[in-house]
Amino acid sequence: MPNKNKWLSPSAVALAIGALLSPAFAQAAETAAEKRILVFSKTNGWRHESIIVGKKALLELGLEEGLAVDISENAALFNSDTLAGYDAVVFLNTTGNIFSNSQRKAFEHYIRSGGGFVGIHAATDTEYEWPWYNKLVGAYFANHPQQQEAEKVVVDFEHPATGFLQAELEGNRWRRFDEWYNFKSVNPDIRVLMKLDESTYEGGENGENHPIAWYHEYDGGRAFYTAGGHTGESYRDPLFLQHILGGIRYAIGEHSGSDSKN
Repeated sequence: MPNKNKWLSPSAVALAIGALLSPAFAQAAETAAEKRILVFSKTNGWRHESIIVGKKALLELGLEEGLAVDISENAALFNSDTLAGYDAVVFLNTTGNIFSNSQRKAFEHYIRSGGGFVGIHAATDTEYEWPWYNKLVGAYFANHPQQQEAEKVVVDFEHPATGFLQAELEGNRWRRFDEWYNFKSVNPDIRVLMKLDESTYEGGENGENHPIAWYHEYDGGRAFYTAGGHTGESYRDPLFLQHILGGIRYAIGEHSGSDSKN
C-alpha cells in the first residue's frame, strides 16, 4: 500500500496518532483526501483490548491511502448534519446498545441517503433490539469458541476486500488465528465473500454455510462486514488490513462488488 500523503510532515502524523490517546473526538491530520470516514468504537458491554490498536492502524491506513479518518466514541455525532460529512462509518468492535432513538433515526437516514457502513468483529454484537441494524450489519453474534486457528474459504474474488488474496494464497484458503463467531439472524440477502471451514477448528455451529465476511447494498446504502479483528495482532497483519481497506473502498462507493450472489 503506497504512501500517497508524502506532503504530511512527521509532526502532523505524530499529532494525529497522539490524538488517539484522548477519549474525546479525535480528528486526523488534514489531508487533501477526497473521502472521509468515521471510525466509531463506543461500547456498552464487552470492551476489546484491541480497540486502541485498531484505531491506530486505521488512522495510519488512512494516511497511507489518502483517506481522511476521524476517530470518536461520541454517539452525539450521529445526527444528520454531522453524518452527511462522511463517506462511510466504521464500527470498530462496538458492543451493546449505544444509540438513542434519535441517533438511530439519523443513522438510518444516512444510509438511506447513500452512506456506507463497515462493521468489524463485534459490530455484530451491537444493537440487538434494532431490527434495521440487524439487516444492515448482516447478522448477530451468537457465541464463540476459544481463540484458535481456522481456515477461511474465499468464495468471491471479485471484490476489493478479497481480490488481492489471489496473489497471496495457495488456492482459496486463508488460515488465520482469531476469535471465530457463530452467528444468528443472518440476513439472507448478504453477498458472502468468505466462509469458515468448520472442519478446520473446534466450536463452529453454523455448518457448511458459515459466512465470515460479506457485503451488500441495503436500504439505499452499502455495507461490508468482517468477523476478524478480535486480536491486536490482526491490526498488525498487512493482509487483514488490506481486507479491511477493500471493505472501506466498497463502502465509500469506489467498487460495486460482484454481480453474483453467493
